This record gives sequence, C-alpha cells and structure tokens, in this order.
Amino acid sequence: MDVIHLLPDNVANQIAAGEVIQRPASCLKELVENSLDAGATRIQVLVRDAGRTVLQVIDNGCGMSESDARLAFERHATSKIRQAQDLFSLRTMGFRGEALPSICAVSQVEMQTRRAEDETGTLLEIHGSDVIRQEVCSCPVGTNIKVSNLFFNVPVRRKFLKTDQTELRNLLTEFYRIVLVYPKTHFTFVHNDEILLELPSGSEKQRIEAIFGNPSRNSFTANLVEISTDTELVSIRGFVSKPENTTRKAEQYFFVNGRYMRHPYFQKAVLTAYSGMLPGEYQPSFFIYFDISPEAIDVNIHPTKTEIKFADEQTIFQILMASVREALGKFTLAPQIDFDTRGSIDIPMPTNRPASAPQVTIDPNYNPFHTRESFANRQPSVKGWDQLYATPASPKQSVIYPDRMEPEVPQPAADGETLTADSLWQYADKYILMSGENGLWLINQHRAHVAVLYAQLSDQIRQDQGAMQQLLFPEVLHLPADEMVLIATLLPDLRAIGFDLEQLTPDSYSVQGIPSQLANQSALPVLQHILTEVRERGAGAREEWQHQIALALAESIAIPYGKHLSADERLHLVQSLLRLPQYRHTPDGKTIVSVLTDEEIGKRF
Repeated sequence: MDVIHLLPDNVANQIAAGEVIQRPASCLKELVENSLDAGATRIQVLVRDAGRTVLQVIDNGCGMSESDARLAFERHATSKIRQAQDLFSLRTMGFRGEALPSICAVSQVEMQTRRAEDETGTLLEIHGSDVIRQEVCSCPVGTNIKVSNLFFNVPVRRKFLKTDQTELRNLLTEFYRIVLVYPKTHFTFVHNDEILLELPSGSEKQRIEAIFGNPSRNSFTANLVEISTDTELVSIRGFVSKPENTTRKAEQYFFVNGRYMRHPYFQKAVLTAYSGMLPGEYQPSFFIYFDISPEAIDVNIHPTKTEIKFADEQTIFQILMASVREALGKFTLAPQIDFDTRGSIDIPMPTNRPASAPQVTIDPNYNPFHTRESFANRQPSVKGWDQLYATPASPKQSVIYPDRMEPEVPQPAADGETLTADSLWQYADKYILMSGENGLWLINQHRAHVAVLYAQLSDQIRQDQGAMQQLLFPEVLHLPADEMVLIATLLPDLRAIGFDLEQLTPDSYSVQGIPSQLANQSALPVLQHILTEVRERGAGAREEWQHQIALALAESIAIPYGKHLSADERLHLVQSLLRLPQYRHTPDGKTIVSVLTDEEIGKRF
C-alpha cells in the first residue's frame, strides 16, 4: 500500500504560511512592501485589535488589472523576477510570490484595485484560499487590501498570539523598519480609529525625529552624528549617537538597498568604533544605510528577507568601522555646544547632570522616605559619581535579590530595634557607619533608601493601595507611539501605585495625580524614567514590569548622595533597612552593606 501522497493546495498553503506569516506584524510587512513596490507615495495602515480583527493597507500605487489581481494570490506568481538570474539584480522588496497566497491561506481577504488607465476596478474576496467572489467595482487608483480574522482557520496559531499591547508594539516595530528607509513616502498608522502616527514626506533625519522624538524632551536627532562614506564597493551613510547619549537599549537599524536587515557582524563593527567610549552595557543608537550593487548581496536566504549575506563582509566591516570612527573623531575634536539644553534627566544615565546641590528633608514622624527636592536637581554632587551607578544585574534573572558568593553578614541587633541614634555616624554625606559583631558596617544611604522604598511600593502595587496626591495643575506627558502602547500596558499598575493618568490625545496623557511620595516633584521625568527602565531592562510578564515600576520610582525619590541626615533620620532608615528579608543588596543587585572586619582593621595598624 502506498503511503506517500500529495497534500491539497489549501493545506500546503497553510504550512507555507507558517514561515512567512507568523503574526499580524508579518502581514503588515508584506502588504506595505507590496505597496512600495507598486510605487505608492501615500500609504495608510488601518488596524483594529492589534491586527487580530482587521489589518488594512491602502495605497495610491499603480494598481492591478483584473487578471493580475486574480493571479497575484497564486503561489509563486510574481511580477518581480522571471528567471533565477534575476535574484542577483533585485531592487524590489518582494520577489518570491509567497506573501499574498500565504496571507489569504490563513485569513479572510478582500481586495479592491484599479490602474490609472482603467475606468473601473476589481473586487476580489478570498477566505482561506477559497475564492468567494470576483467582480467589477468602483474604487480609486491603487490597491486596498483588507485582511480580517487572521488565523481564523488555524486556531492553534491564533492562540499563541500575545496580548493586544504586545502585538501592537510588534506592529509598530515592523512599521518603523519600513518607514525609516522611505522618508519620501507619506505614511499613516491608525489603530482602533486613532491616528498613532502621521509621517509626512521629508528627509531621513526628519523621519527619525518624527518617530523617536518627544516634544517634552530634547531633540532626538540633536544627539546624532552624521556619517558618510562613498567607495567603489559600497556607499554608507546615516547617523550614529554621540558617546554620551548611549543607553542600555538603543535604537539600532541597518538598511541595505532600501531593505531593513539584521547583521550582528556589522553591529560589531559599530561597537568596535566606540571602543573605550561606552560605559558598562550601554549601546549606541544608529541608523545606517548601505547602498551596494545587488550582485554583491544575497537576500534570498530567509523567508522574512531580514538576513542578508554580503560577498565581501570583511572589507565592508573595515569601511563601516572607519566611517563611524571618523564621524566620532570629528565630533570629539569639534563638539557642538547647545545653549538650550533644558531637558529632564533620565536616571541613571550619566549625562546632562546639573551641579546644584539637592535639598531633601525626611519626616521621621511619618516615614524617612518622603523626599521633597526637585527630581532634576537630585543628582550626585561628588567626584566619581558615575561609579556609584554600577551596571545593574541582568534583567533576565528570575530572582530579584541575587545570591552573592560572600560570607553572610551578621545582623547587629534583631531588626535593628536595639540600635540608638548615637551608635550611627554619617561619612561624606553618603554612607552610614555602625559597629557590628565582626567589624565596621558601611551602609550606602541612597541604596538603602531605594531598597526600603522598593519593598513599600511593591506592596502598594500588589494590594492596589497606593496613596495619591491630586495635582492642582495637571501636567501633560507627550510620548512617541511605541511608548504610548507601553504606558497603556503599565497603566493599571501605575494607578495602583498612585498615578492618575488620563489620555488626552493619541500621543499624550494628562497627569492628574501622583504618588504621595513624590510630594511636589514633577511627575514627567519620573514617568519617563519608569518607561525607560521597563524598555531597557526588559519586562515580558506583569510581575517583571511591576518590579521595574517599583524600582524606577524608588530610584527617583530616594534620598540623594550628598544629603546630610539627622541622627533620627539615620536611625529610622537603618531600622527600616534591617527589617527587610534581603537588606544587603538593592533589587537590581547593587551592594548596600559592606563590612570592614576586625581583622582587616587590625592589619592596617
């Protein structure tokens, strides 16, 4: 009995679709790229429920004839190539003829299309590879494709889609990769009838600013340095961030011949150019565009076409590294001075820190953690302050307080209750000194306060009992589209901790109330710091982003270095610290307590 048989076309299409269409973002990528190949100058993306219900792309491209419209949904039907040799002279985004048949195999598709020379257009409706109808219709020039109920006939795939917020962020990420390389095309992104992005035609730098800029912060592109190199092998242009403006999770984009690509080898070239300039695990942002002969690259090695092989990678590596070094060298030798830098501070970024001394008070009758200084002025004022913000533990660890291979430090008294104010001293307005059973304890007062606040704030989030202080004059928080999606995810926990936020426009929130711990501080830099920490350190599950919210807020309102504490304030802080189950390290793994043993002290004499 024969056991090998041919699969039906619809089953084969569903299997093949698994490689090309993995989530709504994959569908968006393929449809928008087809619009660009059709010569569109205006493209609208309409999304409902993060693409689960509807994902629609409308363009003013060349459109299709009636026969082409029907043939476009057949597998391996394409207008981009005719023979295998054409693969090595590609200038279009698509070429395999797999996208449309893969999409219609796992969704319900309706398309309207018309060419400029035709008086009427074509309406085509396909459900799961089955043609429902094809008829003449009236429509504008271009193509309008509406994809509904993605994975309706593959429930297992639909079940593995993430939350709407996560899928929307994936959609925006894919959208950014396209719009950054086509600044001359007008793009609009609408989600649930709200315009999240309106990107008019402009220059590459204007497009970068439109996406990543923020009206409430300094200009994003003001922190970029332009690179430009033209050789016989490759032309390289774009922008890289200044060394002092690097972050732990930077915006990094490579494009080749108008196509986004991932390339770890070229990323290493950029990082090598920054050698010796990057603190800790900080990364530079870059937007680098390669223009190279199509014969020198191979884009046909992965279905998503984001992995590209270069014929002479080593030479391009050297050219890229030299180009970035040259740009950074010019900036270092002749830095631009901006006399209008008044933006907020993104702690713990070691940049733009004012030198003014902080003013903070602690009320021992309530708790020692009620700070009242300006967030922007609460900065280290001692030499070597950047070393105090050591690189945090990896965000991927599952334990908040990591185990350290250190001898256990004995506690000087049960919960510190037998301590007295006279037994504690303050050194350099940074450390609290106390005598322990086996030596001299050195306690970092800022980190101790962070640990105590973190425990308090974490309980408030879990119990939804954060104390709120209403603002007489609400503040307006402006955010880019991806951070608007992120803050929507965090909103329940931000409210639980004491923030009262109300969305004003698609790119802004009104801050009506703040946690009582913030007192008279501005909420905007604190919220921006929370968003930055969640993005840079990573937060996939709710428990992780609750941890990041509590930690970021604790870091924002903790007593600063350089603050003199009264005897009662020192006592209250140390007692509160010793009540914690883990008082030796902050939640992100920084040392709070260090012990100078009797033996070590004896050796000095």
